Amino acid sequence: MLRILIADDHPIVRKGIRQILEETKNIQSIDEASSGAEVLQKIAKARYDIVMLDISMPGMSGIDTLEEIKKSNPSLPVLILSMYPEEEYAVRAIKAGASGYLTKKSAPEEMANAVRKIYRGERYISQNLAGILASTLMEDSQRPLHETLSNREFQVMRLIVSGKSLKEIAAGMSLSPKTISTFRSRILQKLNMSSNAELIQYVIRNRLCELPPE
Repeated sequence: MLRILIADDHPIVRKGIRQILEETKNIQSIDEASSGAEVLQKIAKARYDIVMLDISMPGMSGIDTLEEIKKSNPSLPVLILSMYPEEEYAVRAIKAGASGYLTKKSAPEEMANAVRKIYRGERYISQNLAGILASTLMEDSQRPLHETLSNREFQVMRLIVSGKSLKEIAAGMSLSPKTISTFRSRILQKLNMSSNAELIQYVIRNRLCELPPE
């Protein structure tokens, strides 16, 4: 019987996922968390069979939370849930130790199938993601520059391009503006750029982020 922890900062999303899971057989209990910090607190006190983790929570991101889970509970399966398409975050999530990546546009049956597959000890990889992973392995020697960014640097880059100021990014990530400024400098250095304008052009060209409407 499965014990599942749903982590998402939106109550209505957690409720929707819970309703889907409650219709799935062999689920014993469903718990909820609204932040990465709460996830880590809960898994330290109770045992879960699967954590379903939103990738874009405020403060500690889903990827950061995933990495911390894998440090303390390396065998605990984590299914990443995301509003972002697989091209943007899935490879990073799998490399960080996720057992699967599921977009929130997926059908309820697909979510139930992913949970069952992960519980059996398998990875849940869609056909689209399988193709992306294969391409990543084949082209590893010619990786795009953004693949050299750490997960935190990649997150900061997306936030900069979305139009947020360094102060806003710092507040949202619970870091100091000086730290975010350091991240920005590293990003520009790794991408061989000197300005946010160049960064925006690069992100648009590589389809790494949905930009805000003008």
